[in-house]
Amino acid sequence: MIKKILLSAFLLPAAMAFAQQYGGMWIPTELNEKEMKDLGMKISAKDIFNPQKASIKDAVVQFNGGCTAEIISPKGLLLTNHHCGFGQIQAHSTVQNDLLSNGFWATNMSTELPNPGLKVDFIVDIKEVTNQILEGTDHLSEPDLSKKINNNIEIYKNSQKIENYQSITVKPMYYGNKYYAYTIETYKDIRLVGAPPQSIGKFGSDTDNWVWPRHTGDFSMFRIYADKNNKPAEYSKDNVPYVPKHFLPVSIKDKNENDFTFVFGFPGKTTEYLPSIAVEKIMNEIDPAKIAVRDVALKTLDEKMRVDNATRIKYASKYASVANYWKKWIGEVEGLKKSNAVEKKVMYEGSLVAKNPEIKTTLDQLNKLYTEQAPYALNNAYYSELIKNAETLALANMYSNYILSVEAGRMDEKEITAFKNKLTSFYKDYSPELDAKVTAKLLALYANKTNAQFLPEGFDKFKNEAQNIQNIEEISKNSIITGRTAVNGASLSADIDKAFSNQDKLVRTLKKDPVYQLFSNIKDTYSKTADPQYTSIQTKIDALQKKFMQQQMSTDKDRKFFPDANSTLRVTYGKVKGSNPRDAVSYGYQTHLEGVIEKYIPGDYEFDVPKKLIDLYNKKDFGNYKDKGGDVPVGFTATNHTTGGNSGSPALDAYGNLVGLNFDRQWEGTMSDINYDPRFSRNIMVDTKYILFIIEKFADSKWLIDEMKVIK
Repeated sequence: MIKKILLSAFLLPAAMAFAQQYGGMWIPTELNEKEMKDLGMKISAKDIFNPQKASIKDAVVQFNGGCTAEIISPKGLLLTNHHCGFGQIQAHSTVQNDLLSNGFWATNMSTELPNPGLKVDFIVDIKEVTNQILEGTDHLSEPDLSKKINNNIEIYKNSQKIENYQSITVKPMYYGNKYYAYTIETYKDIRLVGAPPQSIGKFGSDTDNWVWPRHTGDFSMFRIYADKNNKPAEYSKDNVPYVPKHFLPVSIKDKNENDFTFVFGFPGKTTEYLPSIAVEKIMNEIDPAKIAVRDVALKTLDEKMRVDNATRIKYASKYASVANYWKKWIGEVEGLKKSNAVEKKVMYEGSLVAKNPEIKTTLDQLNKLYTEQAPYALNNAYYSELIKNAETLALANMYSNYILSVEAGRMDEKEITAFKNKLTSFYKDYSPELDAKVTAKLLALYANKTNAQFLPEGFDKFKNEAQNIQNIEEISKNSIITGRTAVNGASLSADIDKAFSNQDKLVRTLKKDPVYQLFSNIKDTYSKTADPQYTSIQTKIDALQKKFMQQQMSTDKDRKFFPDANSTLRVTYGKVKGSNPRDAVSYGYQTHLEGVIEKYIPGDYEFDVPKKLIDLYNKKDFGNYKDKGGDVPVGFTATNHTTGGNSGSPALDAYGNLVGLNFDRQWEGTMSDINYDPRFSRNIMVDTKYILFIIEKFADSKWLIDEMKVIK
């Protein structure tokens, strides 16, 4: 096995072997400029991130806390993924005016649609503040360590002078061995400008999700608005388009394999430095448990969504969210096995121990703890996924937390209003009849898959799925939580203010509710039999992981370490490239509109194609957007190391021009969150040619392209 791993390293392309052996999500103030230029970059690191003057970072924002977006015009025009803007598109959709199916294109700025609650964050500056945050912590252990660090963070933040529209957040890196401070500006008036129909923006849907070749036009457009001084402001009709410090020119030049590219965005979470035993547990136990729960939920929802249009619209965003990581975890497991991730980790750990024998003690302790934690971690996976995916139980959980807060005197009028707003939003897209069926099936799975020591007494009665469906439907019909019976003369789903009019009665009724009692029985058992043990061991693991991280960095002097992703601004770079993921399988680096037509299935919810797009293809009416082969390129892959949160990130060329919009990864490489393998790890991007082609030719919205600086 070791010979095989070493051989694969020697077979890597020479330009990638050192630069991308381990991938990389780099803090933009700490870029390896020489390495990037050796790979083909023509601009400087200061052009990418410079807090003193305009740079590319001023065109990149975190979109609503979970995705990335970029500014592509001097009038604050914002580009992100269709799936990142999906919730906003859905919110503006009705059965009568279905923007998901029909798309939306503003004809001018006055017809752009406001989105209450939507925000974007700019990173103004990044500073390493490790010494300030770790001051006085040398001999502390938990919980005193966390208290001291949190206190130091507050002292640091209070010492900084910022504008009233700015904020500072301090983030740990390398498992708490370093800390960085981020100065943030938040804009809150973000309006929907354009979105293709989901037959383009979500083409291939769940079948093609995480898969290459890909033919999805996964983009949507928004605009940032500001007050008359160009500063952040709440929504107002008097606000004006934001004037950015920098916007990205959009290149429609042809792409070639091995072209340099870099992605700039906010990757969510990676765990690249785990010990081998942790990877083994994820691969063989934790991921399979989570996959099993979501598999049941998705199949049940899909049955109803395929035959009922109102349900399809109501559940579209939630279904996509659940399916996203379900499929990712499936690919992750396969990728970890195929790339021999555990064996590679074992070999690397052996090399570290040979250089620093103290590391063996750390690894032995980690192995012992992970083994001890395993049954509790497995129950945590099943329980967490049950409560997330059985929405009726998720509602009961919300009400449980509400009751605890009321009884502790922590719910003032403002907090009650916020809670009611949260409930209103939840009930809007909740079908109690459908979810009773989902909940029944998931309870059967939980009862059959969970070790008896973690189950409430008498829980065997839930093992029969068919019987559950009848029983849970009856419980659901008699529950105020589901909104199917009244409290204070009103349903919680129909008239929440009236239902909350007598809070004491509401709380008393909730405690007697059959759904509440079912949830409480499951939660109380989990809280007694699994959670304390899981959490206690995890605290010890976290402390040892911090030590292990420090030991890796101090021992392996030849390796350049980047911090795991944690939703902070990062740069990853690589080359446009296809792949050979399996024996006799070779993927090209680019797809075209021809492939959309090849996949076309009339009337199919995943592979239908708008008639106008078919007509444009048949007429070869491609305008400026065809490549040298005479077709419109749709997507392309590269070796950039990305993850969730990079959705919507700009893919840039050697000169800092926008050439694509990151939206996914190749299935064979989704294990890159844990184990980047340059043979299989590929990010997937929408080509700017396809984006502009859809805007101009399909949507007849050339006024938007006229705002941009297009590089031909």
